[in-house]
Amino acid sequence: MNTYYKYCPNVFVAKCTEPHEKGEIIPVTTKYGKENDCIVFNIVGQKDGFFYYSIVRADGYNLQERAKAKAERYAKWASIADAKSEAQFNKSHSITEMIPMGQPILVGHHSEARHRRDIERSWSALGKGVELMEKSEAHESKAEYWAKMANKIDLSMPESLEYYQYLLEAAKEKHEGLKNGTIERGHSFSLTYAKKEVNEIEKKIKIAKLLWD
Repeated sequence: MNTYYKYCPNVFVAKCTEPHEKGEIIPVTTKYGKENDCIVFNIVGQKDGFFYYSIVRADGYNLQERAKAKAERYAKWASIADAKSEAQFNKSHSITEMIPMGQPILVGHHSEARHRRDIERSWSALGKGVELMEKSEAHESKAEYWAKMANKIDLSMPESLEYYQYLLEAAKEKHEGLKNGTIERGHSFSLTYAKKEVNEIEKKIKIAKLLWD
């Protein structure tokens, strides 16, 4: 049986009881018992009789596709909540539109009970409208976040190797420019931070090569 094993942040590899070949399609079982067909890339380790392989879903589903799906879902929820909010605002207005502006409650008049009831219903609808509007805004914010994540490349993707190699060139140029003075240092730690960025990208490239080279 092949199962998922967390190798590093955002990266799950296949933990297998049998050896496999690069390019082989194997079923990998989630902790919930669902099986996904995955393509084997590289062996990244062997321990206690298990073989660990870098994999990608055979159907192309990855973190980017997951982010796109979540963005679409939140956008849909935002639209639904927005429509419901507008309906509640319209309801609130329709309940009191027949009451003249500034008309006080006529205490003792036969209209008193209805007037109070209408005001209460109007306020209730208005409150629900505000609540749904806030919910719509929250969903929209999440939709925007996941839409941005849909374009993110990380170590779980084979293209991450080329991506981080590109970032490394840019990071090294920046570090060298800060070092030789061709790039102005914004603060006293600019050079330190630039070197730290180079080191972090180099670590990611090392992992990416093991996973996908």
